[in-house]
Amino acid sequence: MTNPDDTTTFLIGIAAERAGMHPQTLRLYERRGLLSPIRDARNTRRYRVADVARLRRIQALSEAGMNLAGIERVLALDAEVATLRAQVASLEAQLTTERAEHAAAMAAERRAGRADLVHVTRTRTALVRYAPNDE
Repeated sequence: MTNPDDTTTFLIGIAAERAGMHPQTLRLYERRGLLSPIRDARNTRRYRVADVARLRRIQALSEAGMNLAGIERVLALDAEVATLRAQVASLEAQLTTERAEHAAAMAAERRAGRADLVHVTRTRTALVRYAPNDE
């Protein structure tokens, strides 16, 4: 099932109003590559809910005193962090699966009582130095 926020789009005026900025600012951010609205068949900008959230993030960074170059860098780092978090989650899931498979295989071997497996214990041995001239 798709999330309604994935399909909801807004025209530039509504998106700008929801983000609390002027429509011209949205156009500027698009020219700078900070935002990529989708375009409909008539080439009209359509902003998704995620675009409005991104605009709010840009605005918060701007209000914190960051210039556009700094905002670009922060957004790039945000994207990189999101990618890395997804990779970590994937690796954690893979590790959990492999651990479960390993534990199941070990339990199966124990239940099988494999005759070819020999339990070896360490014993203490005295080491004697071999000296060929001591005969």
